[in-house]
Amino acid sequence: MTESLPPDVAEVLEAVLNTDDPLHLALRRQIPYLSVHGRCTCGCGTAYFDLDTSAVPAAPTETTTGVAAEAQLFTEAGECPGEILVFTQGGYLSWLEVCSWSDDIEVTLTAARRWLRPHR
Repeated sequence: MTESLPPDVAEVLEAVLNTDDPLHLALRRQIPYLSVHGRCTCGCGTAYFDLDTSAVPAAPTETTTGVAAEAQLFTEAGECPGEILVFTQGGYLSWLEVCSWSDDIEVTLTAARRWLRPHR
C-alpha cells in the first residue's frame, strides 16, 4: 500500500536535512516526489519510500546505499533516547529510520518531531 508523504515524515526530513549541505539540498528537492510504501510495524514511525526518479535527479552520494543524514534526539530533560537516520540508495531517498536507544523512553516519529532541532 502506497500513501502520499505524511506531513510528519516531511517535517522530520526537512529538519534533519541541513540546508547548508549540498548533498542534503539535493535530497530535499526529492521530498515533493516521495510517497510512503511501508512502515515499521513496531509503531516507531520508520517509513520506507517510493520516489518518481524520472521527476528529480539523484543526489551526488559517495556510496550506493548509506546514511545520508542523522540527528540525535534530545528530550526536554536533556536525555538522548535515540536518533533519526535518513538512508539513500543510488542517490535517492530510500527510508527514514527512527532508532531507540532507551528502554525507559518511547522513541517514535511523533516524539522525534518534538525533540529535533531543525537545520535551516
